[in-house]
Amino acid sequence: MAKRRSKFTPRVQEPEYNINKRIRVLEVRIVGSNLKEISDKYGQTIEAGIYPTKQALAIAEAVEMDLVEISAKAKPPVARIVDYSKFLYEKKKREKEIKSNAQKTVIKEIRFGPNTDDHDFQFKLRHAEKFLEEGSKVKAFVQFRGRSIVFKERGELLLLRFIEALTKIGQPETLPKMEGRRMFVFVAPKKVVKKTTKPKKEGSPKPKKVETDVPKDTTSDNTEAEKVVTDVPKDTTPENTEPKKSVSTEEEE
Repeated sequence: MAKRRSKFTPRVQEPEYNINKRIRVLEVRIVGSNLKEISDKYGQTIEAGIYPTKQALAIAEAVEMDLVEISAKAKPPVARIVDYSKFLYEKKKREKEIKSNAQKTVIKEIRFGPNTDDHDFQFKLRHAEKFLEEGSKVKAFVQFRGRSIVFKERGELLLLRFIEALTKIGQPETLPKMEGRRMFVFVAPKKVVKKTTKPKKEGSPKPKKVETDVPKDTTSDNTEAEKVVTDVPKDTTPENTEPKKSVSTEEEE
């Protein structure tokens, strides 16, 4: 006789948080920004604080909401009186916003050999500078093949030279590391600190603009200047002879 197939019993998915009668503790701490709304529905003022679990459940049932334990490790555990389905929807929405706002780090790889010449090094260095200016991370590595594994020191010196050449725009996360037949290093772009301008004081006086009017006819100004020059006495002999007389009198004495 063929065996009868047992009926398939789907696995019941347990809720992510303990809610309502699944909360086994004796008291909970009620928090939330909707306590005023709950107070209006319940008819009594509900403030944030510690409540017996039975009383908190009674309040949640009266306002047709759920008692959700959001922090089970706290003493006493923290709970909120909310609509559980709405609570999960808002949580997923927040997580989605955080994920969309998070910057995705792009890693660009640059490969060297232990015997890379100077021309090839400069060519790859320019590529690395371009990647860092775009905001990408750079993973530079030296690939050792066959017997070239004995030239580990060359690879390390090459990567240290690479790091030193990028100090203005890049910052190494670690020193060169060996992994298998590769020696690598990660260089992250430096964060540019924007200079903040100090706000001007309201009471500080504004500098006055000095307006200079250029006269159309400057002949009169030139004549005045000539007059001033001519007023200076040409003969200054009496002033020069006075100190000489004083000197001669002292010698006579």
